[in-house]
Parts: sequence; structure tokens; C-alpha cells
Amino acid sequence: MKQLFIDAGNKQSHISKNIFGHFSEHLGRCIYEGIYVGENSKIPNKNGIRTDVFEALKALEVPVLRWPGGCFADTYHWMDGIGEKSQRKKLVNVHWGGVTEDNSFGTHEFMNLCEELGCEPYVAGNLGSGTVQEMAQWVEYMTFGGISPMADLRRKNGREKPWKLKYFGIGNENWGCGGNMRPQYYADLYNQYQSFCRDYGDNQLFKVACGPNAMDYNWTDELLKTVRPWHTKAISLHYYTVPYGNWEHKGDAVDFTDEEYYETLRAAMQMEEIVTRHLEIMSRHDPKHEIGLIVDEWGNWFDVEKGTNPGFLYQQNTMRDAVTAALNLDIFISHSDRIVMANIAQVVNVLQSVILTEGERMTKTPTYHVFDLYRRHMEGDRVYSTCDSVSYENAPMLSHSASVKDGKLSLTVTNASLTDAQEIEVSVKDFAVNKVKAEILTAPDVREHNTFDSPETVKLADFTDYEISGGKLKIKLPKCSVAAFTIE
Repeated sequence: MKQLFIDAGNKQSHISKNIFGHFSEHLGRCIYEGIYVGENSKIPNKNGIRTDVFEALKALEVPVLRWPGGCFADTYHWMDGIGEKSQRKKLVNVHWGGVTEDNSFGTHEFMNLCEELGCEPYVAGNLGSGTVQEMAQWVEYMTFGGISPMADLRRKNGREKPWKLKYFGIGNENWGCGGNMRPQYYADLYNQYQSFCRDYGDNQLFKVACGPNAMDYNWTDELLKTVRPWHTKAISLHYYTVPYGNWEHKGDAVDFTDEEYYETLRAAMQMEEIVTRHLEIMSRHDPKHEIGLIVDEWGNWFDVEKGTNPGFLYQQNTMRDAVTAALNLDIFISHSDRIVMANIAQVVNVLQSVILTEGERMTKTPTYHVFDLYRRHMEGDRVYSTCDSVSYENAPMLSHSASVKDGKLSLTVTNASLTDAQEIEVSVKDFAVNKVKAEILTAPDVREHNTFDSPETVKLADFTDYEISGGKLKIKLPKCSVAAFTIE
């Protein structure tokens, strides 16, 4: 029997709800058909936003939504996406599928969506192909409440009061699709561009600098020689889980071997080393930890579904995705003293989505249900915990997180093994285990997934295979499962 110990009185760090954030890019069917169908669509909508998708995201308590990219951000000129929709400029989405972008979903549509969802907007500004003036005017357009050309233009376009905008990224992947820049060159541009992105009234921008790609530790080191805490609140990090690191043949999202499953887990667990090493570099330059880390693109990346546009990055979602989502969220929670946000890629119909749509039909993926389980950690305090675990190919078969909030202790536990159930004895210090309620996500086979014909093949269920004995919680956790416990 494995031993899991929790010291509920030993608070380690506060868990920002933004760690459970999402990402929406003008890529494939994420925005169009996924989030937005237009006011004249036969698909039920409100102001063009799909009702079913909106309600699913609302139920998930999405805390923050990143937009408009991604690579798309550094080709996006925001003035093309405001005003009368029939008059908006059309363009070719050069990064993603070469399709025509009609700009019917722009600043107003996105900011209003975030208001309706009750989530923070996280906007990525165009540093790669845009000007300083363009970026500065976008901030003014969104956040200035006084009299100015940009504020007046916003009012002309139907929005009297300014929006609240906290999170603003100065460019995206400027080491790659955002301009193929050297870190020193980007750092100078960052300082220039951010200088003109001003705080208007009581709107205070949380400026985010483009950080590294995966294991590019040199980028972080060079960037932080120039970027300072009084100019930036955080840097970004991007890391995608690709089995064997083979970007040419990433493998099928559903038809995979047991070996590929464990390789995916091993690749996902690299996030721990990557985050740790970047934070060490950040600490050397910023010993007071005034600059946070945002993992604003993460998730599994497999080959696209057969017969779909390769530029749309549409893939199915199985219990494998659920398990790796839980492993990543546990890593972010364990570093919640420094990680201030994370955004899974992407929210609908792209990569490791929480929602898939096809015409009028929609399904929630196994990854959606993991985020649902982990909601209980939002804005809680991470407490000290440790657990015995066996490993397979350097991937732990047991992973967990524990937090306290509002007089309750929340525990999430993942059993990643494909073959073995795990018996776990949970001992808790400074918290009486009197009452427990639990839910579980599991399936007979790791390849199980939800389809539009069978949208509830993988779903949450009440979990009862536990007992309270001698003040301890004894759990029998089935193979390939993610469970959440609320302890009172």
C-alpha cells in the first residue's frame, strides 16, 4: 500500500486560478465554428457565440483566455477586426491552412465574450509585424475612458466604457514565427514597445515578455539581462508534449501503443525539469522573484485526424490526454509560488482541446473533465504533501496535489499505470478526516474517447472505493484514472 502524507497546516504557496487557463487562436476551427458561428447561424448562439460552447466554458469557470494567438498574433492588425463586419478587411491566414480570415471575430467580440464568461482576457500584441504606434493605440482603444481618437473610435463602434484588460503580451514566439529574433534584439524591442503601452485610469497592465521555447535556457538568460521587473510582470514559456520529440511523425491521437503511451508520459514529465531550470535562471537575475512565469502554451501535440486540413491541427482526445493534463497541472501547482498562469492549447477543436465541435454537435473531451476536477484547487493554498510512487520510464505512476480553501481539504490523485490499481493510505496532519466526497475519471481502455455520436463515453462519475479508518483515508484507485476528493 502506497503512503500519501498531507500536512494541512503547512501552507506552501497560493494557487492562482489562472494556472487553469485556456488559449484561443485564429487557427483551424478554434474561433470560427468552435467559439463563434455568427449571428445568422442556425446553430444556437448569442451575438454569434455558440451557446453550447459558452455554457460549457462557463461551467468550467474558465479564469483567463488568451487571444488572438499564437503565431497568428504577430500577423494580426487589430484595426482590421473592428467596425461594421461587412466592411472589415479579409486576409489570408498564412500560418494556419492558408484560409481566408474575414475578421468577423475581433476585439469587441473577444472582450465581450470574456466579460460574459467572467474571465480575464489575455491579449497578445503584434510585435513581429506591427508598429509601436499600432500596439499603443490598441491598448488605448481597449482601456482609455477619456476623450481621444482611439477612445472615440471605440465609442463609434458601439462600446461606450472601456474594458478592463490586465494581461497583455508584447509579442509571441519571437524566437520563431514571431520574427526569428535573437533574445538580445527582442529584449530591446520589448523595452521599446512596452514603454508605449500605458496604464489608463485604474487599468494596470500586467505586461508579459516573450520567454523561451522549451529548453532554450539561453533565451531566458539573455532576455533577463535586459528586461527588468519594473518593465515586466512575467515571461512566457512554451512546451508541447510530442512523443519521442518526433515532430515529423508525432503519432496518432487514438491509435497508439502502450509504449507510445508511456513515452508520452515521459515527455510530459519533462515539464518539471524545464520549469525548474528556467526558474533557476530567473532567480539569478531576479532574486526577489518579482517576475513570474506563464506557461501560456502547453499540451499534447499529435498528428492531425486523417482527412482533415493539416494546418488546422485537429486531433481527438483520449484518457491519455486526461492523464498528461493532470500530470502537467500537478507540476504547475507544485511551482505555484512562481507560475502565475498557464494556458492549455487550445480551447476548442485545436490540439489538446477541452471541447470539440462538428456542425451543431459538441462534445466535452476527457481533458475537459480533468479541468473540472481540478477546479477545487483554484485560489486555494497548496499544502505540504508527499507520496510513495513507482516509476515507469521515468514517469511516476502516481501524481497528486493537495490544497486547502474555505475550511476544506482538496486532494487530486492520478494513477497513470495501464495495468495496476493502486492502494493508497492517506494520512493527514492538522485536519480531521470526517467526511469525504469524491469523483473519478476513468475508462476500461486508455484509448477511450468521446465522439459526437457517443459524447459521454468518458465522463465524471461518483467514486466510492475508499474508506475512512482510524482517521486515515484508504483509497483503491483503478488503473488509468484521475480522482478528486473533497475532505471535511
